[in-house]
Amino acid sequence: MEKILLHIVTLTQSVTQAQNFAVVLGEENGNRRLPIVIGNAEAQAIAVALEGMVPTRPLTHDLFKNTLDTFGIVLEEVRISELLDGIFYAKLICSFQGDILEVDARSSDAIALAVRFECPIYTYEKVLAEAGIVLSENEDKPKKVARKKAEKKGLTGYTTKELNDLLGKTVASEDYEKAAQIRDELTRRSKGS
Repeated sequence: MEKILLHIVTLTQSVTQAQNFAVVLGEENGNRRLPIVIGNAEAQAIAVALEGMVPTRPLTHDLFKNTLDTFGIVLEEVRISELLDGIFYAKLICSFQGDILEVDARSSDAIALAVRFECPIYTYEKVLAEAGIVLSENEDKPKKVARKKAEKKGLTGYTTKELNDLLGKTVASEDYEKAAQIRDELTRRSKGS
């Protein structure tokens, strides 16, 4: 079965399920989008990695990546492999000492790890045919979300506008600890220190 390369197009609040979010994946060479409803924690985990934020202590997905790195296991790719009864299934394709291993995963966790490992995300035609949304030719194609590289260490690497945008997102996702850190950085900048 031929794999179709996907990219994260956007991460947004779900219009179908309150209190949830949706990560929208777009095919590399086409106009189909694959929206996947995810929970608040997983949305936060994906957003943190996409923004290149470095939490003071590792989040669960960071811990899992650190563990795999420690034992020499490489996440080569993520596959959104099936859609059964409205639920997406994913596989982590890992390499370890020359062997390829497949690990079952929730799609949201798999995507959060793909962002951290900077590895490709794939699906199959059957999944896109069943759950994909086709953008019409006159609709603007959303831009891919680019992962900010590690040069943005902590909050000092963000502009004031980026911090204000991030503050709104963290409050909306009820990450008040991070919101307080952002507020403190904005306050420090406003005082010129």
